[in-house]
Amino acid sequence: MFDVVIAGCGPTGAVLAAELRLHGVRVLVLEAETAPVPSFARVVSLHVRSLEILAMRGLLDRFLERGRRRPVGGVFAAIPKPAPPGLESAVLLGIPQPVANGLFEDHAIDLGAQVRRGAAVTGLEQDDEGVTVVISTGERLRSRYVVGCDGARSTVRKLLGVGFPGEPSRTDTLMGEMEATTPPEEIAAAVAEVQRTVRVFTFGPFGEGVYRVIVPATGVREHRAAPPPTLADFSEALRAVAGTDFGVHSPRWLSRFGDATRLAEHYRAGRVLLAGDAAHIHPPAGGQGLNLGLQDAVNLGWKLAAEIRGWAPGTLLDTYETERRPVAEDVLDNTRAQVLLASPEAGPRAVRRLLTELMDFDEVNRHLIEKITAIGVRYDFGEGPDLLGRRLPDTALGQGRLYDRLHRGRGLVLDRTGSLSAGEWSNRVDLVADPAAEVDAPALLLRPDGHVAWIGEDQRDLDDHLTRWFGARTWADGSREARGGLAHADR
Repeated sequence: MFDVVIAGCGPTGAVLAAELRLHGVRVLVLEAETAPVPSFARVVSLHVRSLEILAMRGLLDRFLERGRRRPVGGVFAAIPKPAPPGLESAVLLGIPQPVANGLFEDHAIDLGAQVRRGAAVTGLEQDDEGVTVVISTGERLRSRYVVGCDGARSTVRKLLGVGFPGEPSRTDTLMGEMEATTPPEEIAAAVAEVQRTVRVFTFGPFGEGVYRVIVPATGVREHRAAPPPTLADFSEALRAVAGTDFGVHSPRWLSRFGDATRLAEHYRAGRVLLAGDAAHIHPPAGGQGLNLGLQDAVNLGWKLAAEIRGWAPGTLLDTYETERRPVAEDVLDNTRAQVLLASPEAGPRAVRRLLTELMDFDEVNRHLIEKITAIGVRYDFGEGPDLLGRRLPDTALGQGRLYDRLHRGRGLVLDRTGSLSAGEWSNRVDLVADPAAEVDAPALLLRPDGHVAWIGEDQRDLDDHLTRWFGARTWADGSREARGGLAHADR
């Protein structure tokens, strides 16, 4: 019997598996595809918050070596504004999706997760003790929990009967990489002219004579049933938009995407949960999809592990939905707005011009960048300083960096007073006593996902918050505090 079966070994599923393995949870990842996607598939963007998460787990250098950094300016609706003061050094990382997928999967396997390819979930039955998972090979597996990370067409979500309301695609866009016979200077001039009115259009060099092409399709297809586009589809769309197909030939990969926008009604049904595209889909404006899924996984991982290991406070697992679903709602709204701002119609073009002017104000520009890159996310932990509920950026300590202390996925008390302790929570919360830490607070409690759960300097108040997030005290003999006395730990 497994502790958790994860459906889908994309970035969300692989990151979730790794987060669970940090806590010794027995994980099986089921992936319907028999092999990874080709190495030349599309490039994705890892935003600031996702890069911080990689640093928190000691993975950042692996990704930086394989990607290309660029400034965060211009991420909202592709409005070309530089990053405001304080964000000039922030970057996003462009990296081929198969490379990123492979790095995430390798990390999960290195930590002990099992991955089975060619095995899709076809049935689920849950009871008070666990979930029986039926897979495409005919096997029946038993697990304490199941998480559907199986994408927009999630079988797990459908088997649960969880609603997925929203809007169907109203536009269809083609994306791919291919070569062209038209001279580069003629392509550049034609593209500049088209982009004056068609915002969703790219025909740019991508190395070795290859061009990255994004072009509106000539019609709208039902995305879930649409076959992959052909080179002829690209030629037709390019002629409609640019008056020429630039002599495209020798495609490396071809794809299509729509602007369907949907959000699962619930992220949890009993012992089955949803994460990533299984829980939310939206247009790719701002490149937020993969990042949203990664951040779902890091929010969920330690909470589900706490439930399985037996120390989770009663409502901890429910906070996954109450924290992450509003974040997804916000992403859906900002992508709706960005799609509208890309319209060639007169009204949206006027709004875009006005917003371009407003973004000259640093506060407006910063707000939109923080929204896209997820560094503006603040969970509702109650009344307190502005930092409460927000992620804590990496900061210098007297020796080393803060994120280097988060590699194990545990909670952390950062104490500048020298008087505090993690006490009977030290089996799941680390203590860093460092008066030289560059934080504007006497002491902080960080959750494993890097969000600030408490700010103060009183030990009794800290203990209350340790109980809130990390459960009852555990003494050296393994016994736990319970209401009215002690209860022996079940693990």
